[in-house]
Amino acid sequence: MEQVALVVGEALVDVVRGRDGSVRDHAGGSSANAAVALARLGRSVRFVTAYADDEHGRMLAEHLSGNGVRLGSDPLVLERTATAVATLAESGAATYEFDIEWRLGPVRLPVDVDPVVVVFGSIAAALDPGALDVARLVATRRPSALTVFDLNARPAITGTGPEVVSRAGDMAALADVVKASDEDLELLWPGRDHRDVASGFLARGAGAVIVTLGDAGLRWFAPSGEGEVPAVRATVVDTIGAGDTVTAAVVDALWGLGVVGVAAREGLLALQSEDWASVLQHAGRAAAITVSRPGGDPPWRHELG
Repeated sequence: MEQVALVVGEALVDVVRGRDGSVRDHAGGSSANAAVALARLGRSVRFVTAYADDEHGRMLAEHLSGNGVRLGSDPLVLERTATAVATLAESGAATYEFDIEWRLGPVRLPVDVDPVVVVFGSIAAALDPGALDVARLVATRRPSALTVFDLNARPAITGTGPEVVSRAGDMAALADVVKASDEDLELLWPGRDHRDVASGFLARGAGAVIVTLGDAGLRWFAPSGEGEVPAVRATVVDTIGAGDTVTAAVVDALWGLGVVGVAAREGLLALQSEDWASVLQHAGRAAAITVSRPGGDPPWRHELG
């Protein structure tokens, strides 16, 4: 059997407005970025997504195929491919305006493919009708796979009201690992301490919570304890895809430790502080490369040494 990561979520085209007034198109989307990052790290990936048979859709198909990402469903279920207009600030941070529709087609995997990891989140886990399909798919696969939820709040699309917060909590309850940024937590749970929010996720069944802190590094919470690692220094060109790279690199590191498949939950509980430090240091190195170049361009395995 071929062990694969099943990544479920949106693919879209980032229309990036640079600080110099330039405009350029990049294949992207949080889940697509994570799928590409995992493939570049040498992991077999099947991607369940949706786009249209149009110019942007063909750009996405070529980008995914060119990076070794294979599809796990028929993506041609939309009338137009989603776009995100990303405007870069002087710091390199991006703000987004979205034009997106989200649904899933039937998932079709070869009989000799074994999804030992399922990665989901972002818009795909928050926007109906597709979010309902995502939840059903993850619930079906969870007994035999490590499930990883990237919260990645998008208030420009979903808002931040009680229903959005409730949906995020329900999706997190399907995950063995929950990853979020400090900005995500502040948007959905304003004023609450990271430890407090993470404790809620752990109480609902997560085996670990990872919080990205920008240039302050990364933090992890688990039933056995918590810890931080500092950020890797980098010259920031833009932050597009940085969080998605963290998600992929965390999965890659856990995979390397054997924390996948049916033994994933037991494996997570057995990890020690030094294991988590190693996992997050790997993620931090990968993200530092991504932010150092434009357009959500995650590193290849050989670039990490």
